[in-house]
Amino acid sequence: MRILLWHVHGSWTTAFVQGGHDYVVPVVGDRSPEGRGRARTWEWPHNVVERTPEELRDEDFDVVLLQRPRELTELCETWTGRRPGRDLPAVYVEHNAPQGRIADMRHPAADRRDLVIAHVTHFNDLFWDCGTTQTAVVEHGIIDPGHRFTGVLPHAAVVINEARRRGRVTGTDLLDRFERDGVPIDLFGMDAASLGGVENLSQHRLHDELGRRRCYVHPIRWTSLGLSLIEAMHLGMPVVALATTEVPEAVPPAAGVISTHVDVLTAAARAFLADPEAASAAGRSAREHALERFGLSRFLTDWDALLEEVVVNAHRAGLRAR
Repeated sequence: MRILLWHVHGSWTTAFVQGGHDYVVPVVGDRSPEGRGRARTWEWPHNVVERTPEELRDEDFDVVLLQRPRELTELCETWTGRRPGRDLPAVYVEHNAPQGRIADMRHPAADRRDLVIAHVTHFNDLFWDCGTTQTAVVEHGIIDPGHRFTGVLPHAAVVINEARRRGRVTGTDLLDRFERDGVPIDLFGMDAASLGGVENLSQHRLHDELGRRRCYVHPIRWTSLGLSLIEAMHLGMPVVALATTEVPEAVPPAAGVISTHVDVLTAAARAFLADPEAASAAGRSAREHALERFGLSRFLTDWDALLEEVVVNAHRAGLRAR
């Protein structure tokens, strides 16, 4: 297939473009979010090509993947001359859990019988009101970074991007509580340096540094499902996580401890820091589970099946991709 998609989430897109199709990503002069083009901090295959908005009108596509409201309402039609779902088979990939008053939240692609909303977690599918729009769930998958857990440092690792700005949403306020309860925290992520953490590491270096810590703490209150948590499990790290959103479904009991009781979590983290063998055993269970549930092969197979279904159904309904 020839697939049009915007470069929105680097880690997710890096996994998606491993599928062996032809991928076209819009690019604008300043590589702003409207058109970032190819990734510059991840390695993408050669079958991912950039096209300017002017060039997109002369391109043929089998399907478009939309990820933001503006792509649905404006960018796709303005840049390609084709209306998503009406002139071009379309999937809206919803990466996020709804924000705000949940009972009042309507998805921007709600009540669209001409496209499919693909959620990345069952939690999101449950919480978003999509009206009559068909929905599907394709859970995350990542490229396996390999088993890198050594646990040589009796510290807990945390990965949060923009931890200061996002505050309570990402559980940034809980980090001091872990520290006070005897759990040294090493924070990684964008803007982590403002809180005494480490930022601007390459993906490979980040994975190495995480694996040196004895457990992974996931303090995020409200998110879809952090890819950093899945990566930590792939690395073979034991997990201590808030039992919120999709986490109870994603982390099996043998992989660590999940709870909404922060004292339970701090105690679990202290126990892992004090017992390297227990940490290693839980980490092996975490990795085994992550490889099966969040492996790249399963992810790509699920996406191929959904894309084929969307294109076939669109053609049966009389729509023809150009």
